[in-house]
Amino acid sequence: MISSIQTGRPCAVAILAAGQGTRMRSDRAKVLHPIGGAPMLHHAMRAAMALEPQRVAVVVGHGGDAVAEAARALLPDVAICSQDQQMGTGHAVRMAAPALEGFGGDLMILFGDTPFLTAETLQAVAAARGNADLVVLGFEAADPGGYGRLVTDDAGGLLRIVEAKDATADELTIRLCNSGIMAGDCATLLSLLEQVGNDNAKGEFYLTDAIGLGRDRGLTATVVRCGEAETLGINDRAQLAEAEATFQARARHAALMSGVTMTAPETVFLAWDTQLGRDVTIEPNVFFGPGVTVADGAWIRAYSHLEGCHVGPGAAIGPFARLRPGAELAEGAKIGNFVEMKNATLGPGAKANHLSYLGDTAVGAGANIGAGTITCNYDGFGKYPTQIGDRAFVGTNTAIVAPVTIGAGAYVGTGTVVTRDVPEDALAIARTEQTNHDGMAKRLRAKLRARAGKTDKE
Repeated sequence: MISSIQTGRPCAVAILAAGQGTRMRSDRAKVLHPIGGAPMLHHAMRAAMALEPQRVAVVVGHGGDAVAEAARALLPDVAICSQDQQMGTGHAVRMAAPALEGFGGDLMILFGDTPFLTAETLQAVAAARGNADLVVLGFEAADPGGYGRLVTDDAGGLLRIVEAKDATADELTIRLCNSGIMAGDCATLLSLLEQVGNDNAKGEFYLTDAIGLGRDRGLTATVVRCGEAETLGINDRAQLAEAEATFQARARHAALMSGVTMTAPETVFLAWDTQLGRDVTIEPNVFFGPGVTVADGAWIRAYSHLEGCHVGPGAAIGPFARLRPGAELAEGAKIGNFVEMKNATLGPGAKANHLSYLGDTAVGAGANIGAGTITCNYDGFGKYPTQIGDRAFVGTNTAIVAPVTIGAGAYVGTGTVVTRDVPEDALAIARTEQTNHDGMAKRLRAKLRARAGKTDKE
């Protein structure tokens, strides 16, 4: 077996992510296109982590620097190996050989554009290594099409893998197809790949040829099966959209089964790491970016957008609210329509119900932020904090010029521009006194009308 949990043998993983992905019609490497808010490469890497590998190598090619950066963002000590010329999957694994040099355990080969493999399936492949020298993950395809075929004997042992373009008419009738996932002793696999040639329709070095070469050496090979949907590979934008739809359907179902209410689940979009508590209610057309946690009993109203934030127990968001990274709402806090928060906290029971922006701001418990209030946290060069104390009341249409502190229990009058600290329980008003000039509006209209060349009736 590959997993050290199961056998004590060390495990290594090689993830092939060098493909150019020409059908994506993109300057971005294929494996960096996101599903559920994360690059598809990350989905493959996270599945591999269930094997507790001692070494992980990612083979990069097209857009290699960006792919390497993304891989290291998830796993800093990952080994990056370059395949400058895309000469097939067997050649790609050989490019990982330096990172695997001297490794005395087993090797699992994965693909960066296959995001739906589960940890359970990979562990099943690992477990099958106890009964065979080489293990391949296969699936029964509804339409085998261009998939490689798995040729087995009467006992179910794997004899060879035949690429569709090289298959005979009889072999094309086989419905058991190759996912590309393979496992075996690391040194053995690498030695087999050294023997692989490129005398085939594509002129490439196929990883799949390792099975036939292994059988020629007297090695045993077997197939572990999984559902076709789990092996879905992504080669173009249409398949990317299908993959996103598949991810969302699974994520929504899991949320509903965990105790979340969605009135129109097909309109809610979740990220790979969205965490939703029990009795959370989500209204239609809500979008979750990465890094969102929502505690029990919270209510997310329609057309809200959340990313990188935390919503506390019983808090309410929206409608039409935006929580950006660093936003955090405590228990019972409320963010209303057209309110935006970034790197800001709202204390227990505090509320900002209308048309406000809170950036780099800490709002105390029970405070009220009036409609149209903005914190002016950026001066064109740096960002500065605002502190608003417990039970403070900030009136409508207030501009708070940071850095500034409004004390607990303070009251800020409507239309004030706050430029200095406000002491606790103080009243702050900063606006000019209103004056009325009788008849001036009528005279002004006449002047403006004449300047525009219009008559009294126009």
